[in-house]
Amino acid sequence: MKKVVLPAYNKNIVRALRSLRVEECGLPQPSEDEVLIKVHAAPCNPSDIAFLMGGYNIVKSLPTIPGFEGSGIVVEAGEGAEDLIDRKVSFFIQEENCGSWSEYVISHKKKVVVLNEKMDMDQAACFAINPFTARGLLDIAVLRENHAVIQNAAGGQVAAFVRQMAGDMGIEVIDIVRKQESLERLKKEGAKHVLLENDSRFEEKLKELVHKLNARLAFDAVGGALAGQIFSAMPLDAELVSYGGLSTKHISGVDSMDLIFNDKIISGFNLPEWREQIDDDFFEEISVEMQSLFISEKYQTKIQGSIGFDDIASGLTDYLRNMSEGKMLVKAKVKS
Repeated sequence: MKKVVLPAYNKNIVRALRSLRVEECGLPQPSEDEVLIKVHAAPCNPSDIAFLMGGYNIVKSLPTIPGFEGSGIVVEAGEGAEDLIDRKVSFFIQEENCGSWSEYVISHKKKVVVLNEKMDMDQAACFAINPFTARGLLDIAVLRENHAVIQNAAGGQVAAFVRQMAGDMGIEVIDIVRKQESLERLKKEGAKHVLLENDSRFEEKLKELVHKLNARLAFDAVGGALAGQIFSAMPLDAELVSYGGLSTKHISGVDSMDLIFNDKIISGFNLPEWREQIDDDFFEEISVEMQSLFISEKYQTKIQGSIGFDDIASGLTDYLRNMSEGKMLVKAKVKS
């Protein structure tokens, strides 16, 4: 099989991308409760970019295969997983010797999402992380009985799913974006409350909206000073949930008196931990429900195109310049 290989981490993402190479190796063999998946496609997510730079929480021995997510068909299975052979699946993998930017991957059967045959496989490639992350975050809102939430990086895919799901749940969303074009796009798509973070009156406008809607929960994908600004704007008994660090900077500007006397907290959300904490039957119920929404095209991941292994360095470099246009899928070969 062919695989994309990262020889070394590099804080310069362009250099990291240019270092990627394609190699051939033998097919891995599934052990008990494992499946061998022929990969259809794998997206490039912000976590993949951070991984290539050596700035992600998951660090593997080098050289290694990048990619945490994808879709494919189970072609072989170890003992205990034979019932999955020939099934379409989405998967999320973080194992040491495995990555989704490869023709085949090994996954434990509990780490795959078995798909409806009607599920589009390009959409399925982006199914295992972002939609479930949005759902997990909104579960916190439901448990806290919050009827309004704040989110930054609002032009991204997780944020888009949060907006859609929150709308279905009757939860208001305050969206924060970095670029004027993102603000205009979200407004055009129907977002009600959109703020530009570099607006001279950003903090004032944020506080007004937060108190008007009683927004006591925020989803932070950025970190840095922006996370601190959001936290400071929130009322008593508020919670800022961090699920990403796009700025690569520590959360800053948090007043310790806010934490001590206003009963406010900062917490983290990790998708694999959420998956382990919920009941298998409940997860299956969520999966079936969300797949039906994807099949009906009510929910869709925005995908701008696909690149083959041989074009991965140039293709992902171009993608970095225009990430707001949607996901870029990595495939062994792209049909002409």
